[in-house]
Amino acid sequence: MSTTQQSRVVVHSKLTAVSSRPVKAGTTHNLTALDHAMGLHTLHVVFYYKHKLFGCFDLDPLRLSLSEALSLHPQVVGRMAQKPDGNWEVKCNDAGVRVFMARVATTLDEWLRSADGSEERLLTVWDDMPDDPSTWSPYRIQINEFEGGGAAIGVSCTHMHADPTCVTLLVKAWAETHRKQAIAHPLLVGESSALGGRPVDQDIIKTKSAAAYYEAKSVAAKTPLPEKKMSTATFKFSSAMIKQGLLQIHKTCPEANPFDLLAAVFWTSIARLKPQKSATKHSLSICTDFRKKLCSGWHYGNALHFSMLSVPDVEEAENANGLEHVAGAVQRHVWSQKEEEFWSGVDWFGSQKGEEGKFGAAFRMYGPELTCVSMEHMNEKEPMMYAALFDKDKKPAHVSYHVGNVEGEGLIMVMPASEGGLGRMVMVTLPEEELARLCEAQPILSLKPTMLLSGKQA
Repeated sequence: MSTTQQSRVVVHSKLTAVSSRPVKAGTTHNLTALDHAMGLHTLHVVFYYKHKLFGCFDLDPLRLSLSEALSLHPQVVGRMAQKPDGNWEVKCNDAGVRVFMARVATTLDEWLRSADGSEERLLTVWDDMPDDPSTWSPYRIQINEFEGGGAAIGVSCTHMHADPTCVTLLVKAWAETHRKQAIAHPLLVGESSALGGRPVDQDIIKTKSAAAYYEAKSVAAKTPLPEKKMSTATFKFSSAMIKQGLLQIHKTCPEANPFDLLAAVFWTSIARLKPQKSATKHSLSICTDFRKKLCSGWHYGNALHFSMLSVPDVEEAENANGLEHVAGAVQRHVWSQKEEEFWSGVDWFGSQKGEEGKFGAAFRMYGPELTCVSMEHMNEKEPMMYAALFDKDKKPAHVSYHVGNVEGEGLIMVMPASEGGLGRMVMVTLPEEELARLCEAQPILSLKPTMLLSGKQA
């Protein structure tokens, strides 16, 4: 039994889910240079459902549909191996995905109100990659059943394998397979993706800022950071309040979207928590997904671009005019990231090969500066994560995203909310003492957020 003392989450059994159809012998999946760079981080995604999803999972149709979905993604059920050049590949050998079954000793509604970010991680299971990963499952799924019928599906993987969009589309493909629907966003691998086998363009590396930023990050990552206990809080903002906030900055930022507004609100609020002489509070690392810009479809793996924005007086944005200034800076920066900037970053990672062809070592991508992740690209006709319906008309009640091994100043993740439209969720990971003060920041409270997974006990 895998549980901690007095934990409300008790893992009671485990099994291995395999593909319904064998993959061609000898099939492999090469991890890209960007995949390798993400190797210090892990990813943990939790999909919550208010209705009962499962009977006995051993015999349940959902297990059959999982096996069918896995047959479409052989790299998920494979195992890691090092090639002669030292780089990682996935041997697509149908070894399967570890699935854990757990019971949660409370209702779903009570959990969303009273659990905190640390306890939420108990809904996902993870073991770090061992020195010999030949039998290690790089994906883990945990099926959690709440009292009263609710359920949560927790998916964990190494960030080398996938980013938040990729994991979301894998779960969505499972749900579509279960409902016998066509997969709306099939994931592409290898040469079928624009990132597969592209030669490095040295001219782009030399002329664009992305390469210089990644070079600086790789150097900064060699300096150890002081250990801090990190905590996570989740804020839910309604469409009506986001619309009101956008109207307040519309005069000077008519093109601002919910990400621009919320990035500005949280960045300025966090900056005011920092010491006056802090050297980092004026800088924000903005992370965006470039699939729609560079790829011919939905690339399997990592398609994240990190870029630096600096605003010298960010902590002084205490009124609407100051917020307009910062939101406008965020909006202009995001829109300035064009195709060649994305390629500059991709090619920089590819250029870090050693003499034997081994990619550069992984380094801290989330940090040391405050990092803000935009998931605006997932807000199509309906938010992609809330289109993971295992039963008709019963979408997830909530979806959480956690990144493992976040260090430094912290992480802000801005994503669509379940209501769709302008509604947004913001998950913030900060040093514990800063997070408690952030939850009382007036610029955030003025948008009347609902707090989820906030650790509030009755």
